Amino acid sequence: MNYKQLKMFLLLSVLTLFSCNLSQSVVAKPLQQQNFQTTPSLLPSQPNASNLATSLSYKIETYDSQVMGGSRTYGVSLPPGYQQNPKQSYPVIFLLHGGHGDPTAWFAENKGQAVKTLEKLYTTGKLPPSIIITPDGNDKRGSSPYRDPEYIDGPNGKVSTAVGDELVKVVQSHYRTLQNPDFWAIGGLSSGGWGAVNVGLHNLNNFSILFSHSGYFEDKSGPTNSPLVYIKTIPLQAQKRLRIYLDSGKSDTEEINEAEKFSQVLDKLKIYHSLREFPGSHTWKYWREHLADSLTFVGEQFRLSEIKIGRRE
Repeated sequence: MNYKQLKMFLLLSVLTLFSCNLSQSVVAKPLQQQNFQTTPSLLPSQPNASNLATSLSYKIETYDSQVMGGSRTYGVSLPPGYQQNPKQSYPVIFLLHGGHGDPTAWFAENKGQAVKTLEKLYTTGKLPPSIIITPDGNDKRGSSPYRDPEYIDGPNGKVSTAVGDELVKVVQSHYRTLQNPDFWAIGGLSSGGWGAVNVGLHNLNNFSILFSHSGYFEDKSGPTNSPLVYIKTIPLQAQKRLRIYLDSGKSDTEEINEAEKFSQVLDKLKIYHSLREFPGSHTWKYWREHLADSLTFVGEQFRLSEIKIGRRE
């Protein structure tokens, strides 16, 4: 082999080797992506205790309600790390007050103490960091110790629409929320427990998780606002998406009976739910202690929804 032939042989060998390496690198990249790429988590990660010490609080906000024809307020507690993670979206939980209540009730030190409960649930991982909203559930008559709030669309205002649809849109426009209703929950205590289930059933495009502490499920305004009856009329597909938590103190005999009747209806409809009874009565002490139970249930449903969505993708 002369010099010219040797030079040509070496040149062909180099080109062949380069071609093989190039071919391998082009093929390897998509294989690597296929083997190791994972669906990003929808839910925020668990915060540490030091973050909670300075970041978890609540404030009262005001907005103009077209539905109620005037100014309305709501309380909001943003999750830890909200400002530090501008690309993260969050699940949302509405907490409704009961009779003679207002948006501060669930947060007040002598009433709900919700911030303390949230701190424990976030640090233990039982509830993913969430946007907590406490609506004003009073109608145009205002708050009174002599009557319960009317969480309905009735003669004293369209409270159900104001809370279950209008305020949802306000929250979506002001905060970074997950849009899927599987990451939206609504609950409350006493008349707010009834209200949460009633509002939720009338706004199934916004909420999939409902919870009630010491609530009732038949309303004097009629079957449209009585979940015991109304839930039988909602579409089957919506029934399948619902997840409902109920509890009541054992001394609350009327509320226990209401919850048991509602649970029987849910059983017949095969709607996923949990019914629990605890020692206690119709007091803030009871609701304060068992908010952790309902929110733990909510956190479990958020996690399950994330898994289901991940499987579909």
